Amino acid sequence: MKNTTLALGLILLAAFWRIMSAFEPSLANVAPITALAFCGAAYFRDWRWWLVPFLALTLSDLWLNYYHATRFGFTWSFGEILLRLLCFAAAVGVGRLVARRRNGLTLLGGALGSALIFYVGTNTVAWAADPFYAKTLAGWCQALTIGHPEYPCTLWFFRNTLLGDLLFTGIFALAIKLATARGATAAGPYTAGLG
Repeated sequence: MKNTTLALGLILLAAFWRIMSAFEPSLANVAPITALAFCGAAYFRDWRWWLVPFLALTLSDLWLNYYHATRFGFTWSFGEILLRLLCFAAAVGVGRLVARRRNGLTLLGGALGSALIFYVGTNTVAWAADPFYAKTLAGWCQALTIGHPEYPCTLWFFRNTLLGDLLFTGIFALAIKLATARGATAAGPYTAGLG
């Protein structure tokens, strides 16, 4: 139960970090986006617990959409919101695959794969919906790399997202491992699981 409480606390703290990073431009996207859903599925056995990171992501997305609408005058379309939810669901799927053989390498690969799914998915929708981009392979590559010239390049946002996802996944895995080891030392050997 302590590990579950720790895991839930880390997930909620990471969702709060996502919201707070919107107020500091240098931290744009340095937040665990897909890592919340990925780690929840990789560590929680009971699928109902996956709703916690999924809801944390959805609620923080709704708040961020409101924040961007009031501060910068743009919002995500319903299609963009739906795609983001599908990317979160894909991260849950990747987490379930990793849960079967969870180790440092699979956690790293899963976090990287989840971040790539989100990056390619959201930038592909931006390419398809935004009239600025030519509807060609070159236009798609522009959406994936440099984006709009008046904004930082999209690779910069991907770098920050990947950094946030990898950092959160590492902290999450280490915290659960240390808590499990502490519990095993105090109570004797046992099989630890979450949810």
